[in-house]
Amino acid sequence: MDQGIGDLFQRETKESRHTIRSKGSRSTGKPETYKRYDNVPKVELPKPLTDGGLSLWESFRRRRTVRRYEEQPVSLAELSQLLWATQGITAVKGDYAFRCTPSAGALYPVETYLAANRVDGLRSGIYHYGVGVHQLAEIKPGPCGRMMVEAAMGQTKLERAAVVFIWSAVVPRVKREYHQRAYRYIYLDAGHIAQNLALAAVSLGLGTCPIGAFFDDEMNGLLGLDGTDETVIYMTTVGRPAPRD
Repeated sequence: MDQGIGDLFQRETKESRHTIRSKGSRSTGKPETYKRYDNVPKVELPKPLTDGGLSLWESFRRRRTVRRYEEQPVSLAELSQLLWATQGITAVKGDYAFRCTPSAGALYPVETYLAANRVDGLRSGIYHYGVGVHQLAEIKPGPCGRMMVEAAMGQTKLERAAVVFIWSAVVPRVKREYHQRAYRYIYLDAGHIAQNLALAAVSLGLGTCPIGAFFDDEMNGLLGLDGTDETVIYMTTVGRPAPRD
């Protein structure tokens, strides 16, 4: 059987009793817990609701991948709710701020960006979600739908959706602790986040479509990421589902 990079990744990130590293072998220099953008416009988000809504079991039943969307916008309150459901802080204990989704070692290497096409109260552009302050930082103003489509191999739903969630991984944040195994944990973290978004969207009457196919360098370039220490790993479109034919 041919051996490719995927096979190498799986083999080289295995743990065994002979290869596992102790916590004392971590590298020096702790990365920042949160990424921040200073000296850019900020948007305060409405306070998210934490009770009521559709039952969890009903959200499971209704969840479907949605690729066609109406042109109606989502509200800033709905966007706030979705952001909180994916990365919102739920409790603080000592030096740890726990979130709605799990993360290996509570290190939370995944950062959230948004490509806003149609959000009431938010002009078009690319934003970064500040977890610690529950606000958005505008990092690239202006329509971005067509650029997103081109960077995602022609997937037009990225332009038709009201908003696109873009997740990056800050690799040193978790690699310091878990070394090569960190890459497995990063992708697991992203999966937890995307599922929370899918279920939260259903409860708001919205649809989602997870996306893993894109040109890495082009997508990183849109967000101003170096593609090494921080790199895009996953995306999800969000919008109001169009009626089925």
